[in-house]
Amino acid sequence: MKVLKPALILLFLTLSAAICAAQETYLFDVKDGQSLYLDVYRPTEGADTTFQGHNKPIVMFVFGGGFIQGNRSEKFYLPWYKLLNDDGYTLVSIDYRLGMKGYKMGKGLAGAYRDCKQFLASQQMGVEDVFSAVSYLNDNAEELRLNASDIVLSGSSAGAIISLASEYAILRGETEGLPEGFNFRGIMSFAGAVISITGAPDYPAAPCPTLMFHGTADRAVAYDHYGAFGRGLWGSSFISKQFRKKGYNHSIYRFTKRTHDVAGYMEAMWEKEKEFLEQDVILGNVRSIDMTIDDPSLPTWGDISIGDIY
Repeated sequence: MKVLKPALILLFLTLSAAICAAQETYLFDVKDGQSLYLDVYRPTEGADTTFQGHNKPIVMFVFGGGFIQGNRSEKFYLPWYKLLNDDGYTLVSIDYRLGMKGYKMGKGLAGAYRDCKQFLASQQMGVEDVFSAVSYLNDNAEELRLNASDIVLSGSSAGAIISLASEYAILRGETEGLPEGFNFRGIMSFAGAVISITGAPDYPAAPCPTLMFHGTADRAVAYDHYGAFGRGLWGSSFISKQFRKKGYNHSIYRFTKRTHDVAGYMEAMWEKEKEFLEQDVILGNVRSIDMTIDDPSLPTWGDISIGDIY
């Protein structure tokens, strides 16, 4: 067996710590007997934490995994966390209850009816846990040295669903658990949607600036709409149509023939995110961007459907 030299071991540990180690971990709530934690990743030493004289917001991240798996410190996400830190952003990754874990999918129309209610409940649990994390940051802002009123919410897949649904809940006045008058500074969604059992989501007011990425051939989270009889998922393309019609500030990047791969494009789309954070969130510029991207060099991890997950 090959033995690493002490210097190489030290280098490996140093690099691993720089990329992987959360600087701080906090218990923010206990629900249904489950302890919920969040990790705070501080900006890299020497990084500029301002842009044109304005402080950069916190980015709160909600992981993906179909509401059945995943964790806040998944190694896949860590290089993206570091990109944010290196550019002066604080990253907060959070736990949430996995509402589909252990759930057995039904059969036929009756099963589909029950399944949709469980998906909605899973989305709602995620929203409640996001609100609890925000409340914890707000209540402990001085001790944590964080501005809890300045948060951009971001998510991948199920986490993107929770992120979009969190903003939709605020606009509908469903703000229990949040500090009074709170809203996010922005939303960044990677293959997200809104789950509903009462028809298509209808935004009653202008949302915070919203950035969406989605593959046009996504079979796991609806690109436009999946379901029937007012029940299902309404995805990025549908939401964008509403926003465009009402003149709301948003950007959507559509990836031609890409599947659910786009849920993992946080690192690949960093420059688009950086532009959004600087222009839309920090400077408050109102923009509407609708771009189709056909780039075979972007990473792919294979197709996946709802049936494959559940």
